[in-house]
Amino acid sequence: MINTIPNIKNTKSNNFFLLAGPCVVEGEAVVFEIAEKVAEIANKLKIPYIFKASYRKANRSRLDSFTGIGDMKALKILEKVKTQLNLPIVTDIHTAQEAEMAAAYADILQIPAFLCRQTDLLVAAAKTGKIINIKKGQFLAPESMQFAAQKVVESGNQKVMLTDRGTMFGYGDIIVDFRSIPKMKATGFPVIMDITHSLQQPNTASGVTGGQPEMIETIGKAAIATGADGIFIETHPRPQDAKSDGANMLQLDLLEALLTKLVKIRKAVI
Repeated sequence: MINTIPNIKNTKSNNFFLLAGPCVVEGEAVVFEIAEKVAEIANKLKIPYIFKASYRKANRSRLDSFTGIGDMKALKILEKVKTQLNLPIVTDIHTAQEAEMAAAYADILQIPAFLCRQTDLLVAAAKTGKIINIKKGQFLAPESMQFAAQKVVESGNQKVMLTDRGTMFGYGDIIVDFRSIPKMKATGFPVIMDITHSLQQPNTASGVTGGQPEMIETIGKAAIATGADGIFIETHPRPQDAKSDGANMLQLDLLEALLTKLVKIRKAVI
């Protein structure tokens, strides 16, 4: 299997790579505010950076939850980020029909955790020729991710990444088993740790997911120490005002300090 993802690995710095941005495209101004700031920090720390934002959130607890500003409007904003800031883009897709549409704008198509076993979705994503980032379902053992990756490879695309985002613990909490990182790396594909969604507290009585953002640094440090190739972070300048997943986001002005610490750990363990 292939362990090289083009345009992501920084062989000069031998650093981890970063997928970071808001949960969902809320509007052009806030997207550019985040992308510009993260790009500045990543450039300073020599971290290869991919801008992350969903053009639509299909998996929401309640019907009145924010899902997006419209698919094409959001994708056009992502296209502006890509061209004006010269940043690669990662965004989620939810159905096989979305794969080709999103591939026209994104460099990496992300398969949400709840959908990681959806064969038609994985096959359609693979056939775009884009890099495919498959998030591990909260219900799956890390070893089982080899089968999700196989569906992409057997569909003619070896450009696969795997992301851990924790495992359900009871009904209302998620835990991270750091054995998952070396187990998934045994597939030969790059492994990413999602250090914000792994701190969600889902299934609350209000229908609004909670979180433990004070633990983001802890999860990030442990992920780098145990060999993660990449880090996934959702960040926002004002998490309390974010339209999706604000409870587990990292506040944007805390990002540089966190990444500085992670770079030091990376240098110590390689």
